[in-house]
Amino acid sequence: MWAPVDVLMVEDEADLGASTLEYLRAFGLSTAYAPSAEDAVGWLADNRPRVVLLDINLPGMNGFELCRRIRASSATPIVFLSARASDDDEILALSVGGDDYLRKPYSLGVLLAKVRRIIERTAGDAGPEGYDDGRLRFDPAADRFWLEGEDLALTAMEHRLLRHLVLNRERVVTKHELFEQVWGDAITGDGTLSVHIRRLRTRIETDPDSPRYLQTVWGRGYSFRGQS
Repeated sequence: MWAPVDVLMVEDEADLGASTLEYLRAFGLSTAYAPSAEDAVGWLADNRPRVVLLDINLPGMNGFELCRRIRASSATPIVFLSARASDDDEILALSVGGDDYLRKPYSLGVLLAKVRRIIERTAGDAGPEGYDDGRLRFDPAADRFWLEGEDLALTAMEHRLLRHLVLNRERVVTKHELFEQVWGDAITGDGTLSVHIRRLRTRIETDPDSPRYLQTVWGRGYSFRGQS
């Protein structure tokens, strides 16, 4: 039987895990803890978290590989928490399916705000207008995308980003709007947005290097162009 839990934290530093989850529980969130990726895999077989907080440097299977394993069957939002300061590590974390990345030592208040916003947005309504051009289809009632008749596998953040662009198609959506409306964070970096747009293009474009759907409007933002 699936048990809904707000937050699963996968972290081998037991003290850090305990203090972080204690803080989240103080604000009403239910939590679970796994000290390794292997333990997390076992836990996920019988439970369903709303958000996964994932360290990179884990004993055995690392966080990148666990993220890939989760993404093979689930769009559960994943927030990487890591002491690694390299931009390359953040880009890799987002590229393998992460939705956000926080560097250690992180602010517990900021982490709480991000987790709450993710939970609120994944529980929100999809919006009134669907889309169907015969190749790409979005059904707001089901909150699902299909590509060429097959379910389109997207991460939670990719799904929210594409949904927002589709529902606001044929107009320029500014980066600031995407940061606030999709991420819920006005200071999300351009690099994070660019990585997600690039990943979406590989999912839905026939030629990601010459996109038809997701158009860049230089200096302003992006626009979803419907196809006839």
